[in-house]
Amino acid sequence: MQQPIEKVNPVVRVWRFYRDGFRAMTVGRYLWALILIKLFIIFFVFKLFFFPDLLKRDYDNDRDRAQAVRTALTDERR
Repeated sequence: MQQPIEKVNPVVRVWRFYRDGFRAMTVGRYLWALILIKLFIIFFVFKLFFFPDLLKRDYDNDRDRAQAVRTALTDERR
């Protein structure tokens, strides 16, 4: 027997709402899959090819990288 709605934890109610909503989807599942694929492309592929790790390329160790970041953050000429 289920508890009355006002007695159930609000977090559990929200979880059940979204769980039941996603189970009932038909076209929405394909749209969410498309969104997830696009996000993967944007964040993984673009970072891989268009945003190289400049600190790793230009500095040999973590101490030099940290110093370069500190200098960039505190340099008043920028």
